[in-house]
Amino acid sequence: MAIDISSLFAKAGALSASDHASVVSMNLFVALLCACIVIGHLLEENRWINESITALAIGLCTGIVILLTTGGKSSHLLVFSEELFFIYLLPPIIFNAGFQVKKKQFFRNFMTIMLFGAVGTLISFIIISLGAMQFFKKMNIGPLTIGDYLAIGAIFSATDSVCTLQVLNQDETPLLYSLVFGEGVVNDATSVVLFNAIQSFDLSHINSGIALQLVGNFLYLFISSTMLGVLAGLLSAYIIKKLYFGRHSTDREVALMILMAYFSYMLAELFYLSGILTVFFCGIVMSHYTWHNVTESSRVTTKHAFATLSFVAEIFIFLYVGMDALDIEKWRVVSDSLGESVGVSAVLLGLILLGRAAFVFPLSFLSNLTKKSPYEKVNWKQQVTIWWAGLMRGAVSMALAYNQFTSSGGYTQLREDAFMITSTITVVLFSTVAFGLMTKPLVRILLPSSKQLARMISSEPSSPKSLILPFLNNEPDSETNQQGNTSIPRPTSLRMLLSTPSHTVHYYWRKFDNAFMRPVFGGRGFTPFVPGSPTERTEHQWQ
Repeated sequence: MAIDISSLFAKAGALSASDHASVVSMNLFVALLCACIVIGHLLEENRWINESITALAIGLCTGIVILLTTGGKSSHLLVFSEELFFIYLLPPIIFNAGFQVKKKQFFRNFMTIMLFGAVGTLISFIIISLGAMQFFKKMNIGPLTIGDYLAIGAIFSATDSVCTLQVLNQDETPLLYSLVFGEGVVNDATSVVLFNAIQSFDLSHINSGIALQLVGNFLYLFISSTMLGVLAGLLSAYIIKKLYFGRHSTDREVALMILMAYFSYMLAELFYLSGILTVFFCGIVMSHYTWHNVTESSRVTTKHAFATLSFVAEIFIFLYVGMDALDIEKWRVVSDSLGESVGVSAVLLGLILLGRAAFVFPLSFLSNLTKKSPYEKVNWKQQVTIWWAGLMRGAVSMALAYNQFTSSGGYTQLREDAFMITSTITVVLFSTVAFGLMTKPLVRILLPSSKQLARMISSEPSSPKSLILPFLNNEPDSETNQQGNTSIPRPTSLRMLLSTPSHTVHYYWRKFDNAFMRPVFGGRGFTPFVPGSPTERTEHQWQ
């Protein structure tokens, strides 16, 4: 019995020591997060180095210190897990992107955004996959399968526009911001859907039938994920509007909004759909309907709560990527051929540059053909900025690479897998730091100043504005504002559809939204007045 008790005490002591080590690691990581926020604030005026680069730099320095203190055994405090990234860190970032988006600009440029984000990602995916297949076979890095090459195309098609979005101003350059922002979100979702579609098929004997199944599976995932997000957002709006929790407790309605947003993401993962697309469109629908059904204090709370969660998650990701870049075990496998590792990274960077250019400029030309006003067209300076914005690779690429090229537990023993992991780390670090540092001067050179932009806007003709109606906009109904101006002739529906198709869709969506959707699901101006209920007493300018 004494032996059993002593062994129990020994196990308990080992367990407590392990728990204490985890507590120490978490303390250090939280301290590093605070340091990133403080240093980012101090560098705010400069704006040459943003929070992403700051977190990467601090992560790299911390990794070096840990390497020195552990004798070269480890470089990070936490073990990277794609489950941690996809389940806990990515949802608040993507949801906040949809929740905070300026829907008027986003949906006015919806077709161009979908061209860049979906069609453009497919073009980039094909070019990177074919290029990797041609170059890597000659570089003798190891036996990669056709599935690996297609996965590489999906991994490096996923952009990270955080650096550029931190430099662009949503009010000064609304068209460019909406294009870069919308394309970035749709691009990440498309890349993840492509990656999941590739992994669900046996590609060892690919033929036309499997290729058609792959395309069909991709479309199914894309459409189903979008519809699930819309339904989840509408369900939350209906529940909060009908039950109106705010009469008793604002905590309940805030908690329900947060949980319903996360529930939409987990439902998508449960049904093997794209959680990114689902939670993004859930955020858009919740900001259009649900947010207006809660009390005013809950609106302020949810707005800042979602933004804060997204901000902390972004800093967490870049900080860990910086530390994980120095993981000694991954580099030890390729230590005898560092030249080839650099060559693989250079090839991938070249393919990213080529793949990005192959769709930005041709698709911009096609998009401009459908635009009547020169102020709605994407000029060549804006095209260069959009091309540059999509060159950076980030946490999505890292997570997908870990998923494809590491075994359970995050170990990388095969030489070809180690090559791909280290090359992904190199591409992410180089693109984020080098391209991120050059973004500010590039934007200053290419984009007009705010004074020039104001002159351009003031000189824009105002006659077409009667047809430029926002899609899912939160502004008061345009038709009610124009009741006194009945002398303006309106073209027929067919003529409107042929001349300005996107504006016509906006117009009829607006009528449908006001007649059927808002009376059921609520929204601005459609919430019945109850003492203490969410009424439109103030105008919120954050959307």
